[in-house]
Amino acid sequence: MNQHAPQGNNVVTQSLTQIGNCGLFLLTLLAAIPRSFRYVRETIRQLWFVGAMSLTIIMVCGLFVGMVLMLQLYHVLSIFGGTSASGMVVALSVYRELGPVVTALLFAGRAGTAITAEIGLMRATDQISAMEMMAVDPIAYVGTPRFLAGLIAMPLLCCVFCAMAVFGGHLVGVTWLGIDNGTFWSNMTAQVDVRTDIVNGVLLKSLAFGAVVSLIAVFQGFTTPPTSEGVAYATTRTVVASSIAILALDFVLTAFLM
Repeated sequence: MNQHAPQGNNVVTQSLTQIGNCGLFLLTLLAAIPRSFRYVRETIRQLWFVGAMSLTIIMVCGLFVGMVLMLQLYHVLSIFGGTSASGMVVALSVYRELGPVVTALLFAGRAGTAITAEIGLMRATDQISAMEMMAVDPIAYVGTPRFLAGLIAMPLLCCVFCAMAVFGGHLVGVTWLGIDNGTFWSNMTAQVDVRTDIVNGVLLKSLAFGAVVSLIAVFQGFTTPPTSEGVAYATTRTVVASSIAILALDFVLTAFLM
């Protein structure tokens, strides 16, 4: 038992060190934002890469999440004779929790790993070192545009996900299960609050998740060992760390905002 204690302490120490280094790296990224304004075209290119290229998986997953959620809720609410409230419950569930969280997890799996792999390969092929030799700040040219792109893209993708989820719920509830269309929309619009559900649930959470996922992806890319194996492990760490951070941060934000 005593033999395993130092190893456990070592893991905890390494994890805390990584968190501290990630926090210091965030300060470096924020300090490089003014210098990154000269690379606006690169930021726009990254916004297209992490945002527009993620639309397909976001829309498809949002549609099916809304459809499945409506099926499950309709079955449960039919026990209590409250099937008319299915649309309202779907909307509240999507806006407050499922929309931001599932979008962030999908974003981490699709865009976060791509950012980490791209930066890691740039380091493995000495492109980062070449930029430094040519007096180009790699943080301002490579890191900050990707961080800002993720920060901007996440709320937009979350809105698309929520819209598709509500559409999927409407498709199943009204078209398939026979819920009245007017009742579906009137209950939803009467109960969904702009500040509590839209601003706190969609915008604030998605902004926080976008910042965390983008920070972890860029940090893992810059700190990965310059080998193919190191890049592979860095992409895995991006997904694992981002997923844990999203769920933990969701609990903290829900406790404070709700």
